[in-house]
Amino acid sequence: MGEGASAAAAPSRRAAAPFSAIWPVGVFVGYRRQNGGQGRLKLADFVGIERGLGPEGRIAVVRFDRGDGINALSPEALRQLTDAARSFEDDAETSVVVLAGNAKAFSAGFDLKDTEGRSRRTMDLGTLRRHLKLGPRLTRAWQEMEQITIGAIEGFCIGGGVALAVALDFRVMARDAHLRVPEIGLGMNMSWQSIPRMLHLIGPARTKQAVILADQRIPAAEAHRWGLVEEVAEPGKAFDVAMALAAKVAAQPPLSVAMTKLTVNRLAHALDDLASHMDVDQFALASLTDDHREGVAAFIERRKPRFTGR
Repeated sequence: MGEGASAAAAPSRRAAAPFSAIWPVGVFVGYRRQNGGQGRLKLADFVGIERGLGPEGRIAVVRFDRGDGINALSPEALRQLTDAARSFEDDAETSVVVLAGNAKAFSAGFDLKDTEGRSRRTMDLGTLRRHLKLGPRLTRAWQEMEQITIGAIEGFCIGGGVALAVALDFRVMARDAHLRVPEIGLGMNMSWQSIPRMLHLIGPARTKQAVILADQRIPAAEAHRWGLVEEVAEPGKAFDVAMALAAKVAAQPPLSVAMTKLTVNRLAHALDDLASHMDVDQFALASLTDDHREGVAAFIERRKPRFTGR
């Protein structure tokens, strides 16, 4: 799942020249135009970043779009999204970050057909454990951002997409969108420290319902009733509603907002590491079972799995 380097310190926007490169992070290439103080960054083919939006230029948008309408999380996509989150570490001028997928999907979850992802089957246990840390590294990077984070969810949000969404501060979901957590149906456990985060949002019973009933789609209205999402938007309008919420946050005193987020997160997640310290190892163990191999094979072959408990 994702390696990533910390962002370089961002130069002052007000001192930047037209079309000057900003926030270099690995293969990021970015330019800022003086008109409106807007800045655009693009990371390879999957992730784009635009800064300097909204009140006082304090809103940024991160768009994840693989251009296939599915937005699966390959290991490389996990790395790029981790780098995107870390690129805000030294950005004192951004108060809110909106994360959006494309019009059809926030994310279909981990890419089971990706070549690097499928190579896990031949990894030794030590290599597998290191590779499995890509997902937790991604969600932790987004959760620990100083800026308020808002997810704009259109279409479907599945598996790892849900794990990423619940690591954000707020979620806005289109009325015709849905969530699903299929990991158990694939012979895996829900990982990336998602269980504690879901538990904080919706409680024990709903968390079990969402995770154990792996085929259950959770539509937007139900997700809102459960507390998984904060706002429901009309179809195609999740991003607009997320930006309106972002503008309200961006109008508040930046330091007070950042310190309040830190306090709430430290209190809410104080025991998360203790509760999920075996998260990666449980996933690694599950990935070695016959049921996992059967679950993935059934998914790829589009048939019902036959689990044996082995």
